[in-house]
Amino acid sequence: MQGISICGSVASPHGANCTRACVAGISPRLPYEINGVSHGAFSCHWRMHKLRIKTNGRRINATVRANARWLFGGDGRSSDARLERSESANEDILIFYFQMDLQTRIQYALNIEQFDVAKQLREKLTEIETEIIRQREAKRGSSKTEAQDKALNLLRVRADLQKAIDSENYAVAAGLRDEIAKLEAESLAVSAKALAYQNVKYAFRLGQKVRHKVHGYRGVICGMDPVCCESKSWMETANVEKLSKGPNQPFYQVLVDVYVDPELLVAYVAEENLSAAQESEKGRFDHPYIEFLFYGEDTAGDFIPIKQLREKYDQPRYEDSGDENDNDGDTSS
Repeated sequence: MQGISICGSVASPHGANCTRACVAGISPRLPYEINGVSHGAFSCHWRMHKLRIKTNGRRINATVRANARWLFGGDGRSSDARLERSESANEDILIFYFQMDLQTRIQYALNIEQFDVAKQLREKLTEIETEIIRQREAKRGSSKTEAQDKALNLLRVRADLQKAIDSENYAVAAGLRDEIAKLEAESLAVSAKALAYQNVKYAFRLGQKVRHKVHGYRGVICGMDPVCCESKSWMETANVEKLSKGPNQPFYQVLVDVYVDPELLVAYVAEENLSAAQESEKGRFDHPYIEFLFYGEDTAGDFIPIKQLREKYDQPRYEDSGDENDNDGDTSS
C-alpha cells in the first residue's frame, strides 16, 4: 500500500460540528489539514498546514505551523495582550489533538480489519509520542540532569584551577576563575528550575475559567508548566523580566475567548497575572479547541478536562461539589 487518505470529523459534545480532519499520504511526511470550525453563533476558519515528522537516528523533528483566519473581530482591547501569544503552546495543543486522532483512527482501522493501515498509523503515532516524550523530558527531566552536569563541570574546573595555581600559571587561573563564576551562576539557575519542578503547587487547575489581571480578557486553563518554558526571545517580547516573580513561577497555556481577541488564540501567562473568574464572568465561552480538550462544563461553570489532558499534566480529577455523580469513564484520579 503506497498511501492512504482518511478524512473525518470531530463531533462536538453539544451536537455541533467542530473540526474536519484529514490524514493523507502515510509516509515519512505526515501532513494534516483541519478545516471549517463552526459552533453556535460564531464561525471561524483555520488550517493546520503541516505536521512534518522526520527521523534522523533517534531524533525526530516535528514542525507544526498553524494559521487562524477569523471571520469576526474582537472587542477592541489593547493589542499588548498579544505579546503573550504563544505559537509553541498552540503547536503543543495541536500535536496533542493529532495524537488522540491517530489513536482513534488506529482503533477504527482495527475494527474494520485494515491491519496494514493500522500498522502504518501506529508507526506514525509512535513517532509523535516519541517526540512528545522528548519535549516533555526537555522541560521536566533535563533540569535535574543539567543541574548534575553543571555540578560535575564545576568540580572539574575547580580541579583545573588548583593545578594552574600549583604550577603558578596565573593567567590560566584567572580565566578558570571567570569560568567558575559563570558556571556557578548557571548552576544556581538550573537548580532553581529543577527544584520548581519537584515542589510546584499550581494556583489554577485545568479547565478553570480565569481573567487576566492586566489585559482583562477571559480565558480557560488548558496546560501548565512549573516555570516559564518559552524561548528567551519570547520572554523578552513578553517582558517576563518585569514580572515580580520573573520566569520562575508557574506559567499557563490559556485559551482566549475568540470574541475578545480572535488573533490571540492561545496565550502563555504567568500565574501572577491570572485570577479566578467570578461566577458572573462564567458565561458563554467560545474557542475552537474547547470541543476536543473538555467534556463540557461543571455546575460551577468551569470546564471538565478530558482524561488524556489530565494525564498529560499529571493532574487529579477535580470534583465540584455539585458534580459527585459525574463520570468521565474512569474511576482513577
